[in-house]
Amino acid sequence: MSQRMNYFQVSAEFAKKYMDFNLALKKKAVIQEFESLVTIRASQINGCAFCLDMHVKEAKIHGERELRLHHIAIWRESGLFNARERAALEWTEALTTLPPHGVPDEIYERVRAQLSEEELSDLSFLVIAINGWNRLSVAFRAEPGSADAAFGLDKAGLH
Repeated sequence: MSQRMNYFQVSAEFAKKYMDFNLALKKKAVIQEFESLVTIRASQINGCAFCLDMHVKEAKIHGERELRLHHIAIWRESGLFNARERAALEWTEALTTLPPHGVPDEIYERVRAQLSEEELSDLSFLVIAINGWNRLSVAFRAEPGSADAAFGLDKAGLH
């Protein structure tokens, strides 16, 4: 499949503002703590090859262990994630798949037991951000690896 269009160039003003939003998110500690897990898991669920490729490479560059990267898809069965990470992954899945009647109280309560209100709110904006990128990249068939040089992802050593 080839890319349908470069939405980043076609809608440059919106793309820049969306990038600014993403950069603002990165200033928050909870985002730094969970960004790789959240962006990878949402991208897996949404079938976004471009974003999955990008965020796995970013995680590798930032020192994430390879086995944990493989276990993100099976986080419920894996013992490699702590309670806060599991809460972030569960929240990511709930907001990404958004059940017909909203997020169940049981999920909200489990997540709130691990995260403060501010952390949960900030985390929700991260989930919203990656889901938006996923939708753009899937719709316009962004090619995995096509932005590696621009984002310094070639340093990941994954080809």
